[in-house]
Amino acid sequence: MRGLAAVFITLLLAGCASEAPVQTPAMYVNMAEPGARLDAAVAASMISQYRQNNGLGAVEVDPDLVKLAEAQSGVMAAKNKLDHDAHAPLAKRLAADGYPASVAVENVSAGYHTLAEAFSGWRDSPPHNANMLKSGVTKLGIAASYAPNTKYKVFWTLILASTGRG
Repeated sequence: MRGLAAVFITLLLAGCASEAPVQTPAMYVNMAEPGARLDAAVAASMISQYRQNNGLGAVEVDPDLVKLAEAQSGVMAAKNKLDHDAHAPLAKRLAADGYPASVAVENVSAGYHTLAEAFSGWRDSPPHNANMLKSGVTKLGIAASYAPNTKYKVFWTLILASTGRG
């Protein structure tokens, strides 16, 4: 009987060893690593759930806002400077891109390595939290730029907006 139990345990352990590695959930992916990719859909889901918990509507990923967020994060990373106006004020960036925002707000941050950390930091900061809970916004663009030789390593931009577009 002991021999059978030993064989069974060995087979169980062998089965565990052959399982696929556990993938890190998107909200915990370390953006301070070369090649790390931010999942904008996961960010939109996380922020939408937070908004819905606070009686507000969901937001969806807008590829144009993602590009604008990527540009802002990239400029901040290149300049090693956390600054809403690193490239230009948000209204000017939206206008230059031809983005028809009727409402637009932006959160920037640096130093957070994961989406979960950035979200928590924004939620815990009254002005950033107010932006995430801005009434009427329906679209989102988010980006994180990795700059290994900078103080903060990761620069974040979140743009929330509403347009006349469908």
